[in-house]
Amino acid sequence: MTKRFIMTGIGGFLVGVAAMMLTAFSAAPNLMISEDESLFNFEDTVELITQTAIEQDWKVPTVHMIHDAVSPYGYEVDRVAVLELCQPHHAGKILAEDRAKVVTSMMPCRVSVYETSDGRVIVSRMNTSLMAQAFGGTVASVMAEATQENEAILKSVIR
Repeated sequence: MTKRFIMTGIGGFLVGVAAMMLTAFSAAPNLMISEDESLFNFEDTVELITQTAIEQDWKVPTVHMIHDAVSPYGYEVDRVAVLELCQPHHAGKILAEDRAKVVTSMMPCRVSVYETSDGRVIVSRMNTSLMAQAFGGTVASVMAEATQENEAILKSVIR
C-alpha cells in the first residue's frame, strides 16, 4: 500500500509540474510582448512616437521600414516600422558596466508599429519591465526607468 501511495504521489507531482509548464509556456508570449492599438493611422503613429520621443530627450537613430526591405523579394505585406529609441543617459549606464552589457543586444529600445490585414495599427514592444526583474542591479534599475519613459512616449498614440 505504501509503494502505491508513493507512486501516486510522484505521478500527481509530475502531472502538476507538466500542467504548470504548459500554462507558463502558453502564457509566455503575452507576458513578453505588449501590444496596443494605435489611435492613429500608420504614418501618424510613427511620426507621433518619433516626435514625442525627441521631445522627451530620447533619440530616434533609425526607423526601419521592414515592409520595404522584403518587397524587392516578392513579398507584399502590410506596413511595418521598427523604431529604435535611445536615451543616452540610460545607455551610458549600461555601457559603463561589463556585467550590464549583457543586454546590449536589446539596445536601443525598439518599438514596432504595424498594420493588420483588417486595417488596424498596432504598437508592439518587449515587456522590458518584466525582463529587467531577472537581471537585478544596474540593468534592472535602468531598464525599469527606461520602460516607464517608453510607456510615457507611447501614451501619445495608444488607447
